[in-house]
Amino acid sequence: MAKITFEGRTVACRPDETVLDALLRNGVELPFSCKKATCLTCLVRVTEGTVPREAQAGLTETLQVQGYTLACQLRPTGSITIERAHTYDLFSPATVESIEPLAQRVVRLRLRTPTPLYYRAGQFVNLRRGDGLIRSYSLASVPRQDPLLELHVRRQDNGAMSSWLTGAAKPGDHVEFQGPNGSCFYVSGRPDQPLLLVGTGTGAAPLIGIARDALADGHTGPIAFYHGTRHPEGLYLREALEALALRHLNFRYIPCVSGPLALRATRAGRAHAVALNDHASLAGVRVFACGQPEMVHTVRRQAYLAGASLADIHGDPFDVRDLRATPRATAEETAGESNAAARRDAPPESAGPTRSFADPFSR
Repeated sequence: MAKITFEGRTVACRPDETVLDALLRNGVELPFSCKKATCLTCLVRVTEGTVPREAQAGLTETLQVQGYTLACQLRPTGSITIERAHTYDLFSPATVESIEPLAQRVVRLRLRTPTPLYYRAGQFVNLRRGDGLIRSYSLASVPRQDPLLELHVRRQDNGAMSSWLTGAAKPGDHVEFQGPNGSCFYVSGRPDQPLLLVGTGTGAAPLIGIARDALADGHTGPIAFYHGTRHPEGLYLREALEALALRHLNFRYIPCVSGPLALRATRAGRAHAVALNDHASLAGVRVFACGQPEMVHTVRRQAYLAGASLADIHGDPFDVRDLRATPRATAEETAGESNAAARRDAPPESAGPTRSFADPFSR
């Protein structure tokens, strides 16, 4: 049985356990969130012992050569010694520039960094406040277009970070961030390829960035963005997205409401069901899905069955710990209602020239 030494304490790791599970079972505290190699919150550094390559999947080469690994993925083959991740290796400072309400439970958070961050639209960062609490949020901003990092945060019931960001936090507050992370982003090339974006809740954030990035890159193929919520008020930034559709004839915005109060101007049903029903064939389509994990996994599976290439299917599920005392009525209102992902569509109807107006996403 492998032994894990961490901060002067040694615990046994069962053959079927990860390092994180073994530490938690023995009452050793280590930050974690999703336990699925998505958020990178449980990053640790192995100082003695062997690190299996699969436990470093998704980490930058710089972190890998320093011995960093994910405790939730590491199943040691022998005894190891680990330490907490070094702040100076991972986190950079940022200042809250503004916090703007977008919906009843959603805010737009803008962060200023001392130096520009190199990232791809659609990636995510890990945000850490002064007491060490860490949560992951997708970037809605676009490099070279937006001088600030933009995050969309939905207040979660009993959510320590989201409650702070949507309540007590204020401009001028200092935070730290780690990243960028994630592989759900637009890559230039094949400008005429159809793009299908599907997101739930604030899963709209990375998809908005992906759509804007593609359009700025000169993408000419049809881009269809299906945004789903349970209630109409969850369709935040709707006017801005409708304006974007008027500005770019190859971009379509399809708001979807799955609850009983769907408005006439929306599609009734869950976003992924509506999108997949609209597209019997996804051959040659690039698909992006962000939001509630079950939805993302469903899109991946059904997009492949509908003909999309595995290399063209991208998704970031929003895996978060459930902190509610009682479960919500539907899965759509869980993690996906608090951050995002995507799909594709047929060419939009084109009628007349593009209308001119101010860019609603301009800073």
